[in-house]
Amino acid sequence: MADMTRVLIALTSHSQLGDTGRTTGFYAGEAAEPWAVFTAAGHQVELVSVAGGRPPVDGLDDTDETQRRFFAEADVAGTRTAAELTAADYDAIFFAGGHGTMWDFPGAKDLAELAAAIYERGGVVAAVCHGPSALVELTLSDGRHLVDGKNVAAFTNSEEAAVGLTDVVPFLLADALTERGAIHHPAPDFTEQVVVDGRLVTGQNPASAHRAATEVSRLLG
Repeated sequence: MADMTRVLIALTSHSQLGDTGRTTGFYAGEAAEPWAVFTAAGHQVELVSVAGGRPPVDGLDDTDETQRRFFAEADVAGTRTAAELTAADYDAIFFAGGHGTMWDFPGAKDLAELAAAIYERGGVVAAVCHGPSALVELTLSDGRHLVDGKNVAAFTNSEEAAVGLTDVVPFLLADALTERGAIHHPAPDFTEQVVVDGRLVTGQNPASAHRAATEVSRLLG
């Protein structure tokens, strides 16, 4: 890896929680905590979103110092799109969660192609909570799904039921990953669970964001 490693944090641009009339977006802590880990480790961090510009945010905690720093120091208002970026410039991509990802990450072709190219160049692909929805349609140049045969963590069916959104989300994330060949490792609801399989790092829920980022940083050396 180069002296200054560069990490992308990918965010959803989807703001509507199905037909509930409620809003959603990226989950603040799942971007802010990894951003803090990466910046503290000396990595250069940039943000990318599906549609560019200022992505919608959910779960914002104004009393959280890490979140305050993230929104003050990261260019959240000026995110670029994947089409504007070049895979060769990045050593890792980290897909933050939030329910919004379930609607736009799977169909975000440019983002999936960018992540696949980063991975195939020897980079790290990571995702936490609902962020692994980005992996559902992520295929490599040989046509195989990145998650095929890989051990993963992701928001579980049990957790989706616990938050009352089983019938709101467009699909159940753990099931979709399993259908694409992933080996899903669920932990008890809302407890930390991070799975590392080579250069793929996945976390189950918000409690897993910090450690998932730490594992990415470790892989980057």
